Amino acid sequence: MRSAQVCRGFKAAQGPRRARVISRSGSTYGTCFRVTTFGESHGKGVGCVVDGVPPRLPVDEEEIQFELDRRRPGQNRLTTPRKESDACEILSGVSDGLALGTPIAVVVRNKDQRSGDYKEMSVAYRPSHADATYDAKYGVRAVAGGGRSSARETIGRVAAGAIAKSLLKKVAGTEIIAWVSSVKDVKVPEDAVDHDALTVEEVEESMVRCPHEETSERMIKEIDNIKRQRESCGGTVTCVVRNCPWGLGSPVFDKLEAELAKAMMSLPATKGFEVGSGFGSTTMTGSEHNDEFVVDPATNKVRTRTNRSGGIQGGITNGENIVLHIAFKPTSTIAIKQNTVTRDGEETETLFKGRHDPCVVPRAVPMVDSMVALVLADQLLQNHAQCGILPGDDSLPLVATNDHKFNTPV
Repeated sequence: MRSAQVCRGFKAAQGPRRARVISRSGSTYGTCFRVTTFGESHGKGVGCVVDGVPPRLPVDEEEIQFELDRRRPGQNRLTTPRKESDACEILSGVSDGLALGTPIAVVVRNKDQRSGDYKEMSVAYRPSHADATYDAKYGVRAVAGGGRSSARETIGRVAAGAIAKSLLKKVAGTEIIAWVSSVKDVKVPEDAVDHDALTVEEVEESMVRCPHEETSERMIKEIDNIKRQRESCGGTVTCVVRNCPWGLGSPVFDKLEAELAKAMMSLPATKGFEVGSGFGSTTMTGSEHNDEFVVDPATNKVRTRTNRSGGIQGGITNGENIVLHIAFKPTSTIAIKQNTVTRDGEETETLFKGRHDPCVVPRAVPMVDSMVALVLADQLLQNHAQCGILPGDDSLPLVATNDHKFNTPV
């Protein structure tokens, strides 16, 4: 008789056939475009396995490396001083630059570990970090660097996101761009960034990844000042998706904004999420907030006159730009003594060491746009599986035709 694997709090069913309850570990995302990340901050390496990639999709290791270089540590004085090349290696699923349709494994070897910096963490819990909760759940944890709770885990997400971006671009001409819109109380002025014209190159020109030059300089000064105080600060990342097809997402529990919210809030240090007008909509009337429909005379496509919905209505994309705002808290580990407790429950005051960003927001930009890409790639394949299997006919409304839904042929 096979023994049952059960979650805490559940008892195996009695009798000749026992129930088997398996708890997911939380390291996998997606239904059709499925990503699993692996590795710890100070282990031998980190990476991902991507399943469900359509065969013959071009997969370029240099494109993956470009995205990883955007998030790697040690880029400038505003980031953690940890030095890692984050060179990626594709282990499987690709031949002659094309996806085989089998799982794609990507690994990045860790090189610059300093596990000795984390002795205090083995005894006491860092305030507002995952140390205590991991101990409570598992009874054991990777002390050095925080293990899976470290932002180094996101290397796998960014590598997978590069593949997802390639799929979205090829199938629908979809572009995803993110930037830093606030650091502490320094904010980009409203409407100062053109969502339709902004390029990745313009974002990357700024050390803090803010495309508004004057605000960028103020943000840099703010982070430098915080760093001198041995403190940390948070901020906001804005992300815009251009040329997103109509029809991605589902009603009720699987609304696209719900999937995006889960993806964004799964990133380290996130504390808030908005789509479109977000919390600002609470002060508006219905007539002020509604996005009226019009027909674009240049394309004969249905559009909305405004975009307060942020490109999503009823949980499903409407062809307009998807506009997201994601809030990040200050880095938990700071070079200031703090009160805490030990693993044995004794109160103590401790200064925690380690190498950490004074502000995570600049390096969070590629993490955000990668997670958005993973969500949309998965939704694209799910939509095709359900809604693209039968041929269309003359009874379809205009917005349901492929010529209307996509900006590029499919």
